[in-house]
Order: sequence, then C-alpha cells, then structure tokens
Amino acid sequence: MLQVKDIDQYYGGSHTLRAVSLAVEPGQCLALLGRNGVGKTTLLKCLMGVLPVARGSVSFEGRDITGLAPHQRAALGMAYVPQGRDIFARLTVEENLLMGMAARPGRAGKRIDEDIYTLFPVLRTMLRRRGGDLSGGQQQQLAIARALVAQPRLIILDEPTEGIQPSIIKDIGRVIRMLRERGDIAILLCEQYFDFARELADSFVVLSRGEVVASGGQAEIGSEAVRRHLSV
Repeated sequence: MLQVKDIDQYYGGSHTLRAVSLAVEPGQCLALLGRNGVGKTTLLKCLMGVLPVARGSVSFEGRDITGLAPHQRAALGMAYVPQGRDIFARLTVEENLLMGMAARPGRAGKRIDEDIYTLFPVLRTMLRRRGGDLSGGQQQQLAIARALVAQPRLIILDEPTEGIQPSIIKDIGRVIRMLRERGDIAILLCEQYFDFARELADSFVVLSRGEVVASGGQAEIGSEAVRRHLSV
C-alpha cells in the first residue's frame, strides 16, 4: 500500500530525516514511535507532500508519488489527521464532514455514509454544532471521521491521543481496531505512548534523531527495546 525508501529531509542546516524506510500493508496498523522532536511529524508531512523530500521516494499502491502535491495524494486515497486536529472551527460538524468528502473525485455532493456514525455515535447528535464548540476529544473524533468519509485506502494519524481524556482514547482505540479488522485500509499510527500503540499495531518503526533505530513486530524487537527509545 505505502512504501517509503531512504527518505532524507533537511530543515535549514539540520538533517531531520536520515534514510528513513518503512512499508504499510492493507489491513495492517504500523505504529511510528519516538520521543517528541525526533522527526515523526516531519516524516508524515513528507508522506503527504506537505514537505518536500530531499532524497528517497514514496510509493502508494505501486505508484511513485514523491513529486505529487497533497491534494493529488488525497485524491489517490491517502488521508491525514494532523497533530492538533485542524478542524474548521467556524463550520458545523456536518460541514466539516462534507469538506472531507470533497477530497476524493466523485465523492463531493454525496451523503455522509452511515458507517461514520456507527464509528462515532456522538457526531450524529452534534451535526449542527460548530467544530470550535466541541471538546478536544470530540474534535479529535471529528478530525478522524472527516478523513474517513472520503473512504481512503490509507489513513495517517499523528498523535491522536495527545491531550485527550481517557474515555475518548478508548473510543479512538476501538475505531482503529475496527478499521484494522475490516482489512481493506492501511493505518499508519504516529504515537509516543507505547502502551496505546501496542494494543493496536501489527508492527513498529521507532525513530530517534531522524533515523530508524528499531523496526518489526513485538516478537522481533521486544517491548523493552521499544521502551528504551521512548524513555526520557
């Protein structure tokens, strides 16, 4: 589904990503782990075309997309839920969801799929409320739902548990688990909390100072090896 080969990226004189490679398959949840500031968000922005890649390549479903713009990647079936959610605060919940549908050709103007309300029941009761009036946890659910309405083949989640109350974290975990079990979508989950990721991910990539320091399943790299790179 997604294949990343030897990506390098720079910020000024800093080498922020160093030959990073990873791959995500349909029906798989890959957890991208690391402390704050190690390059996780930078990598995700490179995958979506928000930041340029200095060297290396990004392929989606066998197609080289390294030079494509973000809206072109979204049209192919890539969805991105950024850190901080970035919902449209002055638009209603329903309008936010309709904006998400516009990301894919042929989806604009269609009705929101009922499956979205199965995944996020609270949104059905808040369709007329403005996004800015929702709680942080509700905004996070809206941001994920907005990405899913376009029926993506790959969803990228950047720190979905950050600043969220425990009850909503459980709901988000339930949704990720349901998406993985469907088997038709690839999930790239960026997290710094290993306990949350461990319950959901099939495999892990751990970043430190812009490079991959560990990768594989839990049986291959072990929980303690992962935790060592996450501890302060």
